[in-house]
Order: sequence, then structure tokens, then C-alpha cells
Amino acid sequence: MTITVTPFGPADEQAIEQAYRIGTAYVAADLPDFPPFCRRRFSAMVHQPMPGNAPVNLLAHLDGEPAGHLVLDLPQLDNTENASADLVVHPAYRRRGVGRALVQHGLAVLRAHGRKRVSAMSMAHPPGEPDRPSAAAAFATSFGAVDALTDIRRRLTVADLDQARLDTLLADARSRAAGYAVLRWQGCTPDDLAADVAYLDGRLLADAPMGDLAWEPERVDAERLRGTESALDARGRRRYHVGLRHEASGRLVAWTMLDVGASADWHSFQQITIVDPEHRGHRLGLLSKIENLRHLLAHEPAVRVIDTFNAASNDHMITINEQLGFQVRDRWSNWQLDV
Repeated sequence: MTITVTPFGPADEQAIEQAYRIGTAYVAADLPDFPPFCRRRFSAMVHQPMPGNAPVNLLAHLDGEPAGHLVLDLPQLDNTENASADLVVHPAYRRRGVGRALVQHGLAVLRAHGRKRVSAMSMAHPPGEPDRPSAAAAFATSFGAVDALTDIRRRLTVADLDQARLDTLLADARSRAAGYAVLRWQGCTPDDLAADVAYLDGRLLADAPMGDLAWEPERVDAERLRGTESALDARGRRRYHVGLRHEASGRLVAWTMLDVGASADWHSFQQITIVDPEHRGHRLGLLSKIENLRHLLAHEPAVRVIDTFNAASNDHMITINEQLGFQVRDRWSNWQLDV
């Protein structure tokens, strides 16, 4: 049995296709309620990475057959001692040393780039077995990784939406949000809002619970925001936004986004929701999320479910999501390993 690990880049379409097929098999086997693994998104991740990121893609072959893929994201503008990783082994080739070979090769790459720690996510428990750690958890701990932050995935089923309850919640939120105007847009941020959205985007890692993850806030400006939007366009992400403008100052002080991928029109992810700390206490988070939920569904009538991830300790956002009808699906571990 021979395992080889080789890097690949945007010019190697054969390797990209092989890695894509590995990802497709993984999602079908391990995440059956997720959207199908998206070819357009995966190809764009290789060809057009996010601004400020220098990814390293590694492909493992077992006796000549493509068996595993590891992508290492190396931040260049901030968090320059950190890296994040996404490791996938084809279900047909597991428990043969493929994952271990990829990790060992990847750690050597990280050391060569001067990185001190790496993080990765995995489902904490097999579906329907909350008392048994997943194989990914056992694998991570075998390398000495620690579970630095627990995330919970919740799902909203559109058919179960209680519109009368949403009306009541929205009316209450509006009554507490006098002096704030609701703005809606799709896709890229309007020029007059770009600076404020960049500021809010950069606050996310400062404001969200991060547990023991050693990640610093990102420095986001309008140029970086535009680069991110271009990369998301390349991935085929259809994005729906609501922001709240403070009328006295003219600033956008709250922002939320939902998006739909190219591989499944029935599924959406609730992405960022952020409120400037100076403007909290006015139900702006709840107001923006209800408005954007209706904004999304007015343009994407095929959407049946919406998934969102929150840190288990993010009580405020969890309360809002559960008011909307989101229900727990599974728990995820954010692993951190000193390189």
C-alpha cells in the first residue's frame, strides 16, 4: 500500500476534479441533509481564493487512486501565525492512513510557512448518536488537538414558519428601533454602504464568542470587502442583505446576510449578523433577521430550509434564532492544534 501526497494549484484541472469527487463522496456519505457538494464553489475556491488568503491544496493518492484532499488556508493580512484546514478522506479509503499522511504533510507545510497553530471543524457526534464521539473527534485528539469552541447547527424549516408570530416579533422590534431605517440589497454592497459594511464585517471575530480559539479580528476595508464579494460571485453565492441605518448619524450600524448556493436552490445559509456595540439594545438583530428572511423568500421561493451555525455560548443570537423557529440539528467542534 503506497500513499503519495502532492500539492496542486489552479492550473491542474485533473487534480481539481479528483479533489472535487472526493468532496462529493464525503458530503453524500457524512452530511446527507446538506446541499450537494458544489462544483462551481469548489473550483472557484482554487482559482479565486478570498482576498488575503494563500491556500495550499494537497491531494493524496492510495495506490494511485485519489483518496483524500487537504486545503490549508494561510491568512496574509492578519492572523499570520494561524492557519485553518479542511481535511476530507474519500469514504472508500478510510482507516488506511490517508488522513494521517495528509496531516503530517500539512504540518510540515505549515512549519515551513512559520505558522504556529491550525484550526479545523468537524461534527462532534455521528448523526443520531449524541453520546458517541465521531471518528473525526478521535482522529483530531490523536494529534493532540483540543476542542477550543463548540458550534451548534440549527435549521429553520420554511414550511413551519409561524408568520403571525413573526409579525408580532417584527412589530415589537420596530417599536424599539425608532430612528433606524431598513435597507435591503442583493449581491454586492452599494458604494455608499461599503465602508460601514466593511467595519461591521471586521468586528465579527471581536464580538462573537471565540472560546479558546486564538484568532484575532480581521482588518477589513472597502477594498477587501470588494475582493470578498468578487470571490463569492465566482462561487455562485446569491446573497441577500438587510442593513439598518442610524438616521441621526447616517451610518449603517447593523447588517445581516443570507445566501443560496449554485448547487441547491432549496437551501440557504444564514451568514453574518452583526450590530455595532453602540447601537445594541434596540432589537436591531431581530429586526434585521426577520426583514432579511422575508427578503430572501420573496426572491428565492424554492428555499425550503435555512441552516445557521452559532457558538454554543452565543446566548443572545441563539435566543433570536429560536424565536424565528430554528431548531438544533447537530454540534460541531472547532479543533485547534499547536504546530
